[in-house]
Amino acid sequence: MGISSIVLAGGKGLRLGRYKALVELDGESLVQRVVSRLSFLNSDIIIVLSEGQQPPQVTGYQKLRIVTDAYPGKGPLVGIYSGLLSSDSSYNLVIACDMPFLNQYLLSYMLQISAGFDVTIPRLGNMVEPLHAVYSKNCLEVIEKLLGEGSFKIDRLLGMVKVRYVDAEEIDGFDPEHLSFFNINTKDDLKTAEGLINRVNRLNSRCSVSDGVCGEE
Repeated sequence: MGISSIVLAGGKGLRLGRYKALVELDGESLVQRVVSRLSFLNSDIIIVLSEGQQPPQVTGYQKLRIVTDAYPGKGPLVGIYSGLLSSDSSYNLVIACDMPFLNQYLLSYMLQISAGFDVTIPRLGNMVEPLHAVYSKNCLEVIEKLLGEGSFKIDRLLGMVKVRYVDAEEIDGFDPEHLSFFNINTKDDLKTAEGLINRVNRLNSRCSVSDGVCGEE
């Protein structure tokens, strides 16, 4: 199964007061941090920007491409569409650039169970995480239809394709605190992330790459 990663980095960060992708956490920009944590897949990473945005400086990974939103200023569904349109892979992991605590084992699991589905997406109660999900290229035709109708809601896409929901009991085996879905929208969120970073680093250091198991604190 061919896979790529799509990083949505076109948000203006209005609530944060600056371009999110370049905000630094633990000495690296958010977009660099996300790319570094997706590099274990050793596959193409596509960064999607808004029209006119300066491409971010990202180092240490060769299989990287930068594309621009096909329909400027229309939100994350267009970002997903633009990434899928540029991808050579059947399945694509879509991640927002402001999610600093990605869990590689959860991401691997989601990719493993995505075959045969158009979207594989975490669900916590009534909430889904559309910017931490796997999308098939099969979604392109449906998204094109929605965009042609002037509809930019990801919820509508989910109602029109074959979806595999990853519920809390599955997520808990990899990420019991659900830190994978923590995202930085405000200055308070950034302060919270700065307070979490050392604990997350300690937890990651206890993880066994060979068996995907993390020890207790």
